Amino acid sequence: MEKINLAEKFSLFSEHWNPKIVAELNGQYVKLVKFKGPFIWHNHENEDELFYVVKGSFDMEFLDKTVTISEGEFIIVHHGVEHRPNAKEEVEVMLFEPAATLNTGKTENERTVKNPQHL
Repeated sequence: MEKINLAEKFSLFSEHWNPKIVAELNGQYVKLVKFKGPFIWHNHENEDELFYVVKGSFDMEFLDKTVTISEGEFIIVHHGVEHRPNAKEEVEVMLFEPAATLNTGKTENERTVKNPQHL
């Protein structure tokens, strides 16, 4: 049981769209990710995801609307919902999701991270 300093962990990497595992609990991973620009449209058939903005802001795009999530706010994307994160400027986000969750959902491409690094 050790505390985790988010600023310190975010300082350890600079690449975008490559989530890093910083903790595990009850079959869930706590991941940190930086991103800028649009991701891909995707969904997760069985997993819900929580996106908590640590620094910056981004738009979570859905097929019927766009929701802006700012620093200190979070959004939960429920399983089966088509979505695409999109950040005009770099954003730092903490994710809570089941350990089996692929970042690109059922769509696999060059942005798929099958084995996220532990920090």
